[in-house]
Amino acid sequence: MIVILTGAGISAESGLATFRDLGGIWSQVRLEEVATPEAFRADPERVQAFYNARRAQAAQATPNAAHVALGHLQAALDDDLLLVTQNVDDLHERGGAKAVHMHGSLFSALCGECGAREPWQGELGNGERCAACGLETLRPDVVWFGEMPYHMERIEAALQKAELFVSIGTSGQVYPAAGFAALARDCGADTLELNLEATGGAFDRVETGRATEIVPLWVQKTLGRQVSD
Repeated sequence: MIVILTGAGISAESGLATFRDLGGIWSQVRLEEVATPEAFRADPERVQAFYNARRAQAAQATPNAAHVALGHLQAALDDDLLLVTQNVDDLHERGGAKAVHMHGSLFSALCGECGAREPWQGELGNGERCAACGLETLRPDVVWFGEMPYHMERIEAALQKAELFVSIGTSGQVYPAAGFAALARDCGADTLELNLEATGGAFDRVETGRATEIVPLWVQKTLGRQVSD
């Protein structure tokens, strides 16, 4: 089994700024002011506006060659591949893959009262009504600081039986994802990093370069055939 973890680096070449570099009015914002439950309680309109800007930016982006290559790989390997992403965009899905979104999705709304989720496009206003419970308590379905990432039991179980763990375009600084390579290697997996620069993590091999170049080449090598956009 192969477990792949992707981060912001794979979407950067699609024109998506990182969480810290949205630009404009949000470029100087402290994450603690827009990415914690406390921030949402203190100023929900500001938090909603921040994620509305991110959602609009993500909706305008298009999947790149790295997303598409991973879509081909998943189609070929099926249950022998688990694709996990820290990204909250939908570029993996639009590139032909289905990813486990451990940090949630911009295109989903979460009810802060009953925990129901529903697909969401466009702006999410403050006080939007939950379709399940009827309360005006919808928020972005994004994991904030102090909250538990999604699907951790499934991810950890896959890491423990993986033969290969691949990290693509992630800094390796945010836990628990930062510990995935070490866990997989401790359980007997080979570990590979594909990134612009080596992070110094628990990897047996490192290949550096742009995701749109090195990811399709690695997928081609893995499948033994060329993949196309």
